[in-house]
Amino acid sequence: MDRRSFVQTTLVSGAWWAGGYGTSFGYVANEAIRLGIIGYGGRCRALVDELKKMAGVQITAVCDVFEPNRLAAAQMAGPSAFVTADHRKLLERADVDAILIATPDHHHVPISIDACRAGKHIYVEKPLTHNLAEGDAILQAEKESGVIIQVGMQQRSMPHLQEAREILRSGQLGTIRKVHLTWNRNQPRGSRDIKINPALIDWKRFLGNAPDQPFDPYRMIEWRWFWDFGGGIFTDLMVHWMDVVHWYLDLAEPASAAAVGDHFLRAGLWETPDTVQTIVHYPDKGVQVYFEGTFVNHRNRAMTEFMGSDGTLYIDRGRYEIHPENQKGAYREKILGQGERGADFYTQPPGEKLHLEDWLVAIRENRPARCPASAGVQAVLASHLSNLSLRTGDVARWRS
Repeated sequence: MDRRSFVQTTLVSGAWWAGGYGTSFGYVANEAIRLGIIGYGGRCRALVDELKKMAGVQITAVCDVFEPNRLAAAQMAGPSAFVTADHRKLLERADVDAILIATPDHHHVPISIDACRAGKHIYVEKPLTHNLAEGDAILQAEKESGVIIQVGMQQRSMPHLQEAREILRSGQLGTIRKVHLTWNRNQPRGSRDIKINPALIDWKRFLGNAPDQPFDPYRMIEWRWFWDFGGGIFTDLMVHWMDVVHWYLDLAEPASAAAVGDHFLRAGLWETPDTVQTIVHYPDKGVQVYFEGTFVNHRNRAMTEFMGSDGTLYIDRGRYEIHPENQKGAYREKILGQGERGADFYTQPPGEKLHLEDWLVAIRENRPARCPASAGVQAVLASHLSNLSLRTGDVARWRS
């Protein structure tokens, strides 16, 4: 998808939201929203733990291609829930109003498009797209269906990050020219010795639109680090902060990305590098974005710094800090809950809970969610361009 077609599609989608649309969707205050769960792995279980605490939500159907996950999902949902390995059968059901998609990345858009056609509202984990070509298709499906899509980048629902955004947009930091992002971890990522009975997995359904290949239990479990199913650090971690950068600075598609990567820990095991850096350029906004991610050192952990002419805004998932320059004000900070600076999660805020609640309220009020498909498509563009640069050795450019 080139720049012109992307912008046109986004503008059409935005106009459609602004003007409203005729719909049969609508839920009275005491009517439960009936959910179908697709992909019951570790990430989904964390989300479901929050959903089950919420009033007005009923899980009526579950789907997973891996039998142990499917059985666990069935036990979680209760004896009356529909259970299947085929997401299409779940989407056919009249007792499913909305779905939660927590599958490997390469299934996100295909299942979302199927759900749009079935008229089901969607909460889909990030990244929304697995490649650049999928962006236009999901935006068109969203526009034609009228369903409410929430992409699972929960930073948009964290109150301290909403507050920090207002500080930045007030002009207190001056002009923002550089943004520094990190997601650094110092942890080995398991061994090749993973044993799974192939009879327990519908491998063909797991592959979906990926190239045909023999069953590999390691690829099945560690799918994030293989190009057919995930996109490595850039699409798994960088995308979270890129969404915040776009949200704070009103960015759309980048002009270019230049990336490098190395296999310092997982050589011969992962396809995607375990240590990466990229520079993403937005010349029309006068902004450079630099991201670094690794599994060999956790300096800075997970954070973003907006570097302005009058100060720097530091944010992570539980705090923000204002570092003034040129005698423009005093240092100040806000910390929610407990957690190490740059931690993946603080005790507060409950980002998943707040993001899910926003989606459910959006369904009831028939309004856009905080992170609709257009934001999800835009946020991952830098990751896709960075991976393209990494794999080709060239600067990757967005076609104008």
